[in-house]
Amino acid sequence: MWYVKNSAEYDFYHTWYYHSLDQTGDPFLFIYEENGNYIAFPLLNRKIEDSEFSDLTSVYGYTGPISNLKFEELNDEFMENFKRTFLSFLKSRENVSVFSRLHPLFHQNFLMEKFGGVYQNGKTINIDLTVPIESQRLKYRRTTYDAIKRSWRQGLTAKETREPEDIQIFKDIYIENMKRVGAKDYYLFTDTYFHDMVNAEEFDCRVLLVYHGDKAICGSMVTFTGTIIEGHLMATRTKYLSESPSKFLVDEISKLGRKHGMQHYHLGGGFGYKEDTLFNWKLGFSDLMLNYSSWRYITDEANYNTLVKRSGVDQNTDVDFFPLYRYSQTLNSLK
Repeated sequence: MWYVKNSAEYDFYHTWYYHSLDQTGDPFLFIYEENGNYIAFPLLNRKIEDSEFSDLTSVYGYTGPISNLKFEELNDEFMENFKRTFLSFLKSRENVSVFSRLHPLFHQNFLMEKFGGVYQNGKTINIDLTVPIESQRLKYRRTTYDAIKRSWRQGLTAKETREPEDIQIFKDIYIENMKRVGAKDYYLFTDTYFHDMVNAEEFDCRVLLVYHGDKAICGSMVTFTGTIIEGHLMATRTKYLSESPSKFLVDEISKLGRKHGMQHYHLGGGFGYKEDTLFNWKLGFSDLMLNYSSWRYITDEANYNTLVKRSGVDQNTDVDFFPLYRYSQTLNSLK
């Protein structure tokens, strides 16, 4: 945990506790140190079924490597030494491939492009909290601001909370929301997940609820890390969708962020990081778009190709998925 806390830039996604919530693999932190500086890389190790091999992946969210220096400050020799040491580690552990989502607010590409395999996945939306709230609202789409003003007239209020009963209220709203949109079981988090997130000691996680009178109609789970707010989860009761209380909530969270000296309210991207209706909704708050990339690296090409062939997936498919040999397995798990 020391390496995460002492990094020049990190987010809650990098913490050990958040990794421990992921049951898809065994979490570990690879650390390379040289002359008082370090690069650390949190990952999950997964066994590949019916083989002696494994692969590495990242948790849900924005991770990638971290360092006590900003990535644009790392010199080439240090980065090349890290690359050589990390590749040696992968070979010794019989890892076939590595996948990691990178963080849109950090310049991790300076390091990862030394390896190759950096893919542009799309865009995410960020709200700049260093400008006055009045300047921020000038960038709101007209329909977005109209919905917020309507919420003001209706007397909606926002409540910041960590109370167990409020966490449960948000969880119920979230599950209702996910079932309405036909989300897979993967996204139907357990009661334990919600309570563990809010009560985590390694990062600051809060629930905000929007009330219409004494009725909670909308909510969000947000994290505060360094200067970054992440909108981790958000949901609205079906009955109140037409009122768009979530737009009011985003505005309230941005006000709370300024109160605590935060600089970024990262809204994320669209579903699958496509420029879809969700992305367009988020674009209604800010025109500040960030590049979102992932690192997809094949360590052992011969065995990677063998595994793809064994999985029955066409090696030449245009499906945007990595590693390709897990494509059919992942589809089945989401059914």
